[in-house]
Amino acid sequence: MNTATARYTGQLRTEATHSASSNVIFTDAPLDNHGRGEGFSPTDLVSTALGSCMMTIMGIVAERSGLDLTSTTFSMTKHMASEPRRIAQIDVDFRMPATLSAKDRAVLENAARTCPVALSLNPEIRQQVHFSYE
Repeated sequence: MNTATARYTGQLRTEATHSASSNVIFTDAPLDNHGRGEGFSPTDLVSTALGSCMMTIMGIVAERSGLDLTSTTFSMTKHMASEPRRIAQIDVDFRMPATLSAKDRAVLENAARTCPVALSLNPEIRQQVHFSYE
């Protein structure tokens, strides 16, 4: 079974459907590339996937260890390059519970950096990941 199907809906937009769940996402070209910027661009999704993947892997490790990461959040900033137009850098800033021990922090941070998306991105894409504990 395929993972997803997608169709071009016109005006630089796509609609993708997740095959297993039927969830739908839309993409829109960004303002700086002839689009309306009314939704995630494909490169926004790639960049957001990095943070989401890292958080998911940390969640797996946390559940195994009996840790609660429910309040954890991240913000992501994507930096584009030109010639050719591509993602040059992704900054991911995690806000984690202050109650985590130094050992747990180290284990979770390592797990995040070894998520499948992080390991799949072109090595030329700089991944700047920062963890703060609040």
